[in-house]
Amino acid sequence: MITHIQVYDPPMCCSTGICGTSIDPDLINFAAMLAQFSQRGVKIDRYNLSQQAIAFAQNPAVQELLRAEGTECLPLVFCDGVLRMKGRYPTQEERREWVRDFAAKEEAK
Repeated sequence: MITHIQVYDPPMCCSTGICGTSIDPDLINFAAMLAQFSQRGVKIDRYNLSQQAIAFAQNPAVQELLRAEGTECLPLVFCDGVLRMKGRYPTQEERREWVRDFAAKEEAK
């Protein structure tokens, strides 16, 4: 079961990217998914490159990806320390799958 999600976002105007005049619906849906996980006890850490650069520097895997690929590799999503998504946010179907997997593992407890 997922216990910790870390998100390393590209530079955005705010911590979630769901502000301003042109809001990406994927960001809204991703933020909603993270809120669902948080309500179920999953620790969520979300870092914005323009506001929390030190978090990027403190994670060796993130450092290496940025060194090798530049900011095009962002966003990065880690679940329990394992890179799960690179360069994009999960699609609607992927988000559904994550929630289903989490719910199934939660029920199996």
